Amino acid sequence: MTSSGPGGPTPLSIDPTCRIEFGPGRIGRLPALIAATGHDRAFVVTDHGLRAAGVLEPVLKALEAAGLEYAVYDDVAPNPSTANVDAGAARARTFGTAAVVALGGGSVLDAAKGIALLVGNASATAADADDLWEAADGLPLVAIPTTSGTGAETNGFGVIEDTAACRKVYIGHPSVKPRVALLDPELTLGLPAPATAATGIDALVHGIESLASRGANPISTAYATQAVAMVSRALPAAYRNGSDLGARAELMLGAHLAGQALTLSGLGLVHGIGHVLTAHTGTPHGVALAAVLEEVMEFNAPAAQGAYEQVARAMRLAPPADGDWARAAIDGVREIAGAVEVKRPLRTLGADRAMLPAIAAGAVADAVTKNNPLLPDQTQVLNILTATY
Repeated sequence: MTSSGPGGPTPLSIDPTCRIEFGPGRIGRLPALIAATGHDRAFVVTDHGLRAAGVLEPVLKALEAAGLEYAVYDDVAPNPSTANVDAGAARARTFGTAAVVALGGGSVLDAAKGIALLVGNASATAADADDLWEAADGLPLVAIPTTSGTGAETNGFGVIEDTAACRKVYIGHPSVKPRVALLDPELTLGLPAPATAATGIDALVHGIESLASRGANPISTAYATQAVAMVSRALPAAYRNGSDLGARAELMLGAHLAGQALTLSGLGLVHGIGHVLTAHTGTPHGVALAAVLEEVMEFNAPAAQGAYEQVARAMRLAPPADGDWARAAIDGVREIAGAVEVKRPLRTLGADRAMLPAIAAGAVADAVTKNNPLLPDQTQVLNILTATY
C-alpha cells in the first residue's frame, strides 16, 4: 500500500520507538534500566494473576537486590476501565516521583501509560483522555510484557474502556511511550495455552493489518513481514509446548516487531470490530480478533492482493497454482487459528443478534477502521458479523 512517485517512496519522518533489551534472564538488568530514566524508585503496575502466578516475584527480587524503593499497584483488570486507571494514578501520586514499571500483558501496559500520564497532570482523570494529547509530561515508563501479542511496549497510547459510554478510548502522550522494552521470554513460560493463542493471534493480526493498511510504508513493511514470519512459525509451537523457550523467544520478538510495525502504519477493520466487540461482551481482545480475521481478509482481498501475497510468502506457503496469493494467505491464517483453537462464533462470545448493528456502527466509527484498505459501511460490517455469528 506504500505510495511512490517519480522520485521513489514517499518521504517519511520516523522516531525510534524504544530501547530493546531481549533475551532470557534480562529481568536482572531492570535496576540499571530504571536508573537510566533518571530515577531510583519504581512504581510497579501489574495484575493479581501475575502476582499469584509468581511472575511478579523475580521483578521485586531484582529491585530489592539493588536497594530500590518500590510500590506495587496490582489491581489492573483484564479490560481496564477509566476508573481502574484513576485508582492506580491516585496510588502513584501518593507514592511520589518514580519510574513506572509495567509488568503484564497489553491491559497492564495500557493502564500503566494512563497512570504515568495522570501523575504528571494532577487535576486530570482518565475520562479526560481526548484532551490529554497536549498535556504535561508523565512519568517515564519501563515496559515488561509477559505475553507475546499486543506490542503495547512500542507506543505511547493505551486503549481503555469508558464503561459509561460502552466504548474504548485512547489515552496517551509521547512522554509515556516506554523508554525501554524489556523482553524476557522466561516470563512467558507459565502462560496458559489459551492465553498464548489469543495473544499470539493478536500479534499475527498486527502484522497482517500493518501490511495491508493505508499507512503502510517501507519501514513498517519490513517489520511486519518479519513479524508474520516469526509469529506464524512460533505460535503453533509455543501453543503445543508452553515450556519451549526457543518458541517463546521467537514469538516474543516477533510480537514486538509487529508492535513496531503497527506503530508506524496503523491497523484496520479487524481491530475496529475487535475493539467494539470486547467493549460490548468482554471478550478477550485476541479472541475477538480471531472471530472475524478471515472474514475481514475476504472483504479486503480486492484491495489487498499485494499485501496478502507478502503475508503468504512470509508464512512460507507454497505458491498457489492459480496465482491467488490472497486466498493462500487466508487459508494459511485459517490453518493457524485452527491449530491454536482460538476461533469462536460470535454467538458463543456473548453477542446476540440484536447487538450486531450496534457493534457494526461502532466498528465503522472506530479510528483504526479509517486505515483499512477498503472503507466499509455499516451494512458491509454487519454482513461480516452475521457471517461469523
